[in-house]
Amino acid sequence: MEPVVAAAAEFSQYGPSHWLAVGVFAVGATLLVHLGRNQRTTARAQRFSRFFAATLLVVSAVDLVYDAVPPSLERSVPLHLSDLVPLVAAYALLFRRPWAHALAYYWGLALSTQALISPALTGPDFPHPNYLLFWGGHLLAVLAAIYLTWGLGMRVDWRSYRLAIAVTVGWAAVTMTFNTVAGTNYGFLNGTSDTASILDVLGPWPGTSCRSPHCCSRCGH
Repeated sequence: MEPVVAAAAEFSQYGPSHWLAVGVFAVGATLLVHLGRNQRTTARAQRFSRFFAATLLVVSAVDLVYDAVPPSLERSVPLHLSDLVPLVAAYALLFRRPWAHALAYYWGLALSTQALISPALTGPDFPHPNYLLFWGGHLLAVLAAIYLTWGLGMRVDWRSYRLAIAVTVGWAAVTMTFNTVAGTNYGFLNGTSDTASILDVLGPWPGTSCRSPHCCSRCGH
């Protein structure tokens, strides 16, 4: 007997579902900047920021649970920067702290935007949870940074830049140590992704510990 439901298609870079995510990002960024500028000094901005933060936290929590079932050393530990950006972005939305905005700004706009160009995503395509959670986490984090910066008018300075560099170096030291001991590749710090990305033009890593050919990407269940 033939299967009733066909197997889900695999996600591919620059396929229709990739462009769908890019389009959602472009429209969302435009709307959020407009919304933020019109609500900067009103209570509506606070209510919307709380809603935005709650959405980020819910998506992050669902994503963590999804990656933890079944548990896997290669994918269940929240050490990717993409696991951390939504949390600091949510904190910045709720409390408007300069340090949280700085991390959301530099991590979100400089790093998470790479997912738009070269998503490290493998597995089932839209509308599978694998696809929705990957793009939900990445896009919402970047959109939060855009809303805070160009919508609400928060700014970064050299002090916040130095803070972001220091925190990033600390994260990299912890994550590289974990990768070396566990044979993983969180943050793509110990090797490149097994999907095409800008990291491929940087040359060979000085040392890699990733022993699994798929530990670098997000795999479907």
